[in-house]
Amino acid sequence: MAKKENQNIADSTEQKIFDAAHEVFVQKGMDGAKMQEIADRAGINKALLHYYYRSKDKLYEAVARAVIGRAAPMISQLIESDKPLEEKIRHFIEIYISIISKNPFIPLFIISEINKHPDHFFEKILPAELPKPQIFIRQVEEEIAAGRIRPVNPKHLVINIVSMCVFPFIAKPMARFALGLNSAELKIFLEERKVQVTEFVLASLRP
Repeated sequence: MAKKENQNIADSTEQKIFDAAHEVFVQKGMDGAKMQEIADRAGINKALLHYYYRSKDKLYEAVARAVIGRAAPMISQLIESDKPLEEKIRHFIEIYISIISKNPFIPLFIISEINKHPDHFFEKILPAELPKPQIFIRQVEEEIAAGRIRPVNPKHLVINIVSMCVFPFIAKPMARFALGLNSAELKIFLEERKVQVTEFVLASLRP
């Protein structure tokens, strides 16, 4: 009984750490986050935080891995569904931008890890079951053959959609400066991307 109670306490503490770290990483990114602030938000001392996670890098990776692990099945379910192509594109853009909006540190984390530690990223961080773009590519090819969309390279289409969703979040400081947006306006602008990207992609596919 005591062992089970101790395990429940440990699980609760780890969840508090995870939630606090996620909040801080969302607000300040990896570089701006401080272990002391994460410990304070979790309601624990810094020594206990280091007991669970030896470094900020380890904690950052754990949070990112969990976010990616939750997102991948959602995207897989959509990509592998029998929804019409247009509906699939609309939902993908909505889901993708929503995930990044709630976890804006993820794109930079992925880019950094791929460049610095590609083997570790692909073997240890990415989930075993990933979305299968081949299914989407095959569906695009079928729509082209049926004459319902204009001929496009499906692989370029995938990269174009993902790039248009991700880039404003990666280049957020530049977007604020170049477009003259304050924080509130930038938040609205990023939310508007869901409609803007969808309309742009679908217009590009019309015969």
